[in-house]
Amino acid sequence: MSVIKVKNELKALKNPEKIAVFDNFFKTGKGQYGEGDEFYGLTAQEIKDVAKKYQDIDLTEVLTLLKDKVHEVRMAALRILVHKYKKGDDKQKKQVFDIYLKNTKYINNWDLIDVTTPDIVGDYLLKRDRAVLYKLARSKSLWEKRISMLATYTFIRNKEFEDTLKIAEILLADDHDLIHKAVGWMLREVGNRDREVEELFLRKYYQKMPRTMLRYAIEKFPESLRQKYLKGEM
Repeated sequence: MSVIKVKNELKALKNPEKIAVFDNFFKTGKGQYGEGDEFYGLTAQEIKDVAKKYQDIDLTEVLTLLKDKVHEVRMAALRILVHKYKKGDDKQKKQVFDIYLKNTKYINNWDLIDVTTPDIVGDYLLKRDRAVLYKLARSKSLWEKRISMLATYTFIRNKEFEDTLKIAEILLADDHDLIHKAVGWMLREVGNRDREVEELFLRKYYQKMPRTMLRYAIEKFPESLRQKYLKGEM
């Protein structure tokens, strides 16, 4: 069974020295956002290599992997889903998209989202109705809210900024640091393509923004302009 082979190959690469580092980096302690997550301590390339080897396994097996307790197994499953999405016809793309959004509780750390959401959710919605993103943005789930923001990265790459700004507005008052970082990052990406669009948004909201969100958003600004925003002088 491919599921067992994938899990065994990942487990064989286990690096105990890195597990403690990952536990801290991905905040797996009690009460932290990654509480209870388990790691093998693998590199991104190691996971990618195993996922590539098994990229043609059945979707039902991918779903089993996605529900695994080990972080790297879930990441491998998500990388396989990205492959299946990119290589699939319209029917398979919809299948992958549906599986992704029906299983967000297993896509439960920022790296799992950041590596895969733009390529699946963002791409699928690029030429479709995007109402689902607004539902996700108003979810009680930290991960669904981050998915809503990261999906817009695909739109930004296609120079479509409206949904990024609207979802950023919804998430302005969110209290989680991971949302502050995601929103600030996407605003920065908008600015990388059109500074005027980003600044129109910032001038309206920068005084209401959490500090981390603002810092991420203005990271690439000239230092003199960055300081004006930080000092509230705009």
